[in-house]
Amino acid sequence: MADNKNFNKVSVIIVGAGPAGLATAITIKKQKPHLDVCVVEKGADAGNHNLSGAALEKLQIHQLLDSAAAGWKDTEQAKDILARTIDNDNVYMFLLPKIKIKITPFIKIAKKLGLGLGQMVHAGDYLVSVSKLSKWLASIARQNGIEVLTGFSVEDIILENGKAAGVFLKEQGLDKHGNKQPNYAAPEKIYADVVVLAEGCDGLITEKFIEKAGLQRKDNQLYSLGIKEIIKVSDQQYKAFGDGTSIHSMGYPIWTPFIGPAMFGGSFMYAMGDNKIAVGVIVGLDFKYCDFNPQDALTHFKNTPFARQYLSDGQVVEAGAKMIPEGGLNAIPRDRETGDIGKFNTVIVGDSAGFVNMLKIKGLHNAIESGMLAGKAIAKNMHNTNNIAADYTRLVDASNIYREMYSARNFRQTFVKLGATFGMPFSIISNLLPQWKAEKDYQAMTSAKYRYKGNKEFDKDTFTAMAATEHREEQPSHLTILDPKICIDKCTAKFNRPCITFCPAGVYETVHDEVKPANPSNCLHCKTCQRKCPFDNIRWTVPEGTGGPRYKNM
Repeated sequence: MADNKNFNKVSVIIVGAGPAGLATAITIKKQKPHLDVCVVEKGADAGNHNLSGAALEKLQIHQLLDSAAAGWKDTEQAKDILARTIDNDNVYMFLLPKIKIKITPFIKIAKKLGLGLGQMVHAGDYLVSVSKLSKWLASIARQNGIEVLTGFSVEDIILENGKAAGVFLKEQGLDKHGNKQPNYAAPEKIYADVVVLAEGCDGLITEKFIEKAGLQRKDNQLYSLGIKEIIKVSDQQYKAFGDGTSIHSMGYPIWTPFIGPAMFGGSFMYAMGDNKIAVGVIVGLDFKYCDFNPQDALTHFKNTPFARQYLSDGQVVEAGAKMIPEGGLNAIPRDRETGDIGKFNTVIVGDSAGFVNMLKIKGLHNAIESGMLAGKAIAKNMHNTNNIAADYTRLVDASNIYREMYSARNFRQTFVKLGATFGMPFSIISNLLPQWKAEKDYQAMTSAKYRYKGNKEFDKDTFTAMAATEHREEQPSHLTILDPKICIDKCTAKFNRPCITFCPAGVYETVHDEVKPANPSNCLHCKTCQRKCPFDNIRWTVPEGTGGPRYKNM
């Protein structure tokens, strides 16, 4: 058994306590109770860093809970977290703020015809808080004897002879200049027979492992940024909206045909219970406008007459931002020689692998399923851990995850290749078109300006406060500008320092004519800066454990 004080050696180490990582842990422990399974999470508590859209398909979460917690349907957590099912599911096209078309009937027809667009139907799904769901799964994991260690940042993966041997935890107690303070704690190693990477989108350790272990993607990973607020409204507004309502929209203010702007993305509204409505925008990071602030787009959507009738005079009680992996099937990292989603005794699950189906605009059910499949492969192959990645990949490629990813394999790339206006109609037949290659998101930046200007209603400091983000102020900055001269000599002249505008937390400022990550303690860990800096000149590294947002209802 593991040393309960040091945890320096365990059977399985899982990096990340989101739904995918916890599903992995629970599945392993139910099948092999004697194994030491440890989940390491950098957030102060499980669920603190989990933010997602709220639609969750039932099959996978039911399978996980049925295996893990007898009588779960009668628990207080189930009655709270899984209380709402979508019974009013609508999709709109906004041509202008006051002009919209209900396209739900067309989507239902597409579903009957077996067209990919028909996957956008969400009726019957749960409306959930993913942060609450993660916290619940963490409690179930602990009840099953799994160690869930929160507040510990993993900085790197240990490879010995090409095979993972464990992970490095980040050292703590340095001042801003890297000097050791009285509370200094040296970096620790946790050795493990198996490593599972479940960090979520653009995982730091996952990307290091991909490079070190020689994995590759057939096509570049693409990203969107999701900006979300939870707003408490009046009894009358919530009743009018409906407790089982899910709204998705496309068009204004992300895309207006022919006249611009032209970006991939859309808006959403979900009922969250207790008079709370989640509202947000999702914008592809291949946007070209150097002055674009996604939070301005959220404000514009909230100011449409449709949204305003439900949200006006409401109080924002929580806010957050998160990237979404959208590259699809060909952006899943695989071993060059074997095609495995991992290598030997290391596997990649959930958003770390990129299992988001963009035809559904959902990936949470795939994350949970991938975790369960990883758990099965690990439990089966502990006698020969070199087989784990291969067995896991075989299970994934024979699963609904692969079928979904295959169905959406060219959807997002069609928008990249043809643009929003022409990409929309051609996306219906995207899999009949050539398999487009997509440039990296940061390469799409131009000097073009966003058509709809911002207003004074939005304040980044208030938004950041609503995410309850915090970091120890004295630690070294976890954000680095690689070459400040590029900011001064190239970026300022060509794009006017867009990171200052697009960062949702106001981390970047001009200090003495130089762009700096002046407010790293504001960071929401969305990593947009790393993927959208037009000169690929910013790097995000892991801060000390417990840092970052502390979502409760997102």
